[in-house]
Amino acid sequence: MKKIIALLLALVMVFALCACGKTAEETKLKVGFIFLHDENSTYDLNFIKAAEEACQAAGVEYILKTNVPEGQECYDTAAELVDEGCSIVFADSFGHEDYLIQAAKDFPNVQFCHATGTKAHTENLANYHNAFASIYEGRYLAGIAAGMKLNQMIEEGKITAEEAKMGYVGAFTYAEVISGYTSFYLGAKSVCPSVTMEVTFTGSWYDQALETEGAQKLIDRGCVLISQHADSLGAPSVCEANGVPNVSYNGSTEDAGPNTYIVASRINWAPYFSYIIDCVKNNKAIDADWSGSIASGSVELFPLNEKVAAPGTQEAIDAALAEIKAGTLHVFATDTFTVGGENLSEYLADVDTDDAFTPDTNVVSDGYFHESEKRSAPYFDIQIDGIELLDVAF
Repeated sequence: MKKIIALLLALVMVFALCACGKTAEETKLKVGFIFLHDENSTYDLNFIKAAEEACQAAGVEYILKTNVPEGQECYDTAAELVDEGCSIVFADSFGHEDYLIQAAKDFPNVQFCHATGTKAHTENLANYHNAFASIYEGRYLAGIAAGMKLNQMIEEGKITAEEAKMGYVGAFTYAEVISGYTSFYLGAKSVCPSVTMEVTFTGSWYDQALETEGAQKLIDRGCVLISQHADSLGAPSVCEANGVPNVSYNGSTEDAGPNTYIVASRINWAPYFSYIIDCVKNNKAIDADWSGSIASGSVELFPLNEKVAAPGTQEAIDAALAEIKAGTLHVFATDTFTVGGENLSEYLADVDTDDAFTPDTNVVSDGYFHESEKRSAPYFDIQIDGIELLDVAF
């Protein structure tokens, strides 16, 4: 009897040790994050918050590496994260891509994931992945808020319909930025038909001095509302100082502009981070090219600043959002814009990126430009009528 009891106790100990071993194994998962800047950048802060949220919810360890340039430093940081035991390494900036691809080739047992990149679907590496979301939907809705504000200013006699000119501070003349400012403009135009827009570029994702200068230049040129695809508080601060309405990106800037901030849109990266963690935990393949949407919760608008937003703005946004989700409103519907006075019937986009950026895929059909459907990263790079570029040096 004593032998039987001893045997049972031994079995219990074995099962307990196995269970403990399994739990310890599960908690070994560690995720490394590479960010171009730090929490002072609205773009990077958006990623940082999502990373912390997803990792804490999943109960996994994580390491955050900030201020990593788009150069060899990215590869070196990725290698450091591998050495520190990370099973997943994620980078958040377009220029990180080539260095992350090299790391994926050198460390085949680690999963490398990259936001805004274009090459995963042609590299065919089992451990390298791109991800993005249809932020153009959020930009369009934010544009509606801008257009409603312009209408209010016209109705109140502050500007004429012909003076409804917006300004936009962009970083680079990349498709991602072009897609963003065009969708923003089209949202505004959907409710304020007379709107025009000027765009200036800084040549940097984050440079407060240049963004401040760019926003002031646009205001001095008669722009009565400002938005941006740049990551500092430069433009929102200039808008507040000049009393010019502002639509932000990646985060609310209401604290910096309580009297001018209207709304902001962003990609919510937490669903993607949760997805890749779950895939690695459960030994499932990660999509080579993942794309989120406003319907899936990966694109969001921050709450309106009702103090500044025009009456009826929320209702206008809600109506358009319902149509987007129903598939009855397409942001880049070809009957809503012209190029050189003509509507598009077809367009070859650079989807399969090569060194020459060769157009390779027709992306216009069924009456609209199919953005982010052929690959996750934007490829809308068309200069449409109604938008003037002040410089194209970047």
